[in-house]
Amino acid sequence: MMRKTLPWAIAGMALVWTVMPAGSQNRGNGNDTYRQLNLFGEVFERVRADYVEKVSDEQLVEAAINGMLSSLDPHSSFLNAKNYSDMQVQTRGQFGGLGIEVTMENGVVKVVSPIDDTPAARAGLRPNDLITHLDGEPVLGLSLPEAVEKMRGPADSDIKLTVRRGTGEPFELTLTRAVIKVQSVRSRVEDDIGYVRITSFTEQTDSGLKNAVQRIKEQAGGKLKGYVLDLRNNPGGLLDQAVAVSDAFLEKGEIVSTRARKTDDGQRYNARPGDLADGKPVVVIINGGSASASEIVAGALQDHRRAVVLGTRSFGKGSVQSIIPLAGHGAMRLTTARYFTPSGRSIQAKGIDPDIVVEAARIEKVAQGPSRREADLRGALANPDQPPPGARPVAPANRAPTTTPTPDSGPQGPVSPEEDYQLQRALDMIRGIALFQARAAN
Repeated sequence: MMRKTLPWAIAGMALVWTVMPAGSQNRGNGNDTYRQLNLFGEVFERVRADYVEKVSDEQLVEAAINGMLSSLDPHSSFLNAKNYSDMQVQTRGQFGGLGIEVTMENGVVKVVSPIDDTPAARAGLRPNDLITHLDGEPVLGLSLPEAVEKMRGPADSDIKLTVRRGTGEPFELTLTRAVIKVQSVRSRVEDDIGYVRITSFTEQTDSGLKNAVQRIKEQAGGKLKGYVLDLRNNPGGLLDQAVAVSDAFLEKGEIVSTRARKTDDGQRYNARPGDLADGKPVVVIINGGSASASEIVAGALQDHRRAVVLGTRSFGKGSVQSIIPLAGHGAMRLTTARYFTPSGRSIQAKGIDPDIVVEAARIEKVAQGPSRREADLRGALANPDQPPPGARPVAPANRAPTTTPTPDSGPQGPVSPEEDYQLQRALDMIRGIALFQARAAN
């Protein structure tokens, strides 16, 4: 079975990858290859015999394999049987840990994004935070899987993280581990606009999106103006789910293509007829925590001009990893291809640039002192359209959202919808497009 994803290590999860059969790689058989293998065998025997402490053969071999893979790029690594089993559980949307997607940068753990409603998100961890110590022990010198393993543990157990954010002084956070159950799709109706947030791309994402849109249509009662698709802090997941989400909003055309070292190994994924949003306007929100599979969706909808992309530049992970099972020994995660948006763009180390840049901010009402209006002037003319005394006032068409504030995973921690500046600008854009379309139709 071949499964593609766009992965990371997570203190509990993973990003765009594939599963492919073992033994599909070319094996070098030249004399030079055998000489190098003899060198490896010589070093292995010397370490085994003379190292100051006894180390098992399994530890040495796993470390050697992981060192070989991790030296290639930040996303290739070895998964022993336990880690491989954990990864399979994670892609089904449930795993244990802190709820944080991470990668390695300059020898320390870098936060890609916290997952909504997890210990990491509630503690206020943000994308690009650097974790330098775990329970007081430095991360420097650990591989990414080793660091992730230390962050995992029994539910209700604590771990202390030392975090460096930007140029500020390091600070410590104590998090309580939990069993993380990811509800990858959440939705609600903001007045007459459907809001859909996808937190990660797991096996349930495609069906979750369809159910969410169906609920929104029922709640809106035929008055729907459009949709906001929130991909902020979404670190990615399964490639087939990213393709399915993109396909849900596209009638035709290419969604994404992958290009491997061998030309014949490249693949193209195309949309099938049927638009889940019925042609209504769509705004996609992204930020620096939107990575991998999220960037596939944003790039596809942007290139086809099916959606306006709003927010800040995405993370820039444009590679595909294959999960290759190794019978009886876990699996290896190997970078095997780059992916490209429909227009042929590679977003590797560049990211998706939004159509409209909207920085993260919180909305605050500015206190205003007393002011005078025309109606306050003595002898002001009456408005002939003024409703008679006692009549019920008519609410303005573009009133502010009246939903009850609920936690949302913006880049600055949980904020209510009314305070979420990027979300409010996305809602305003949908209203503006709908208004323009309605006037053009008359």
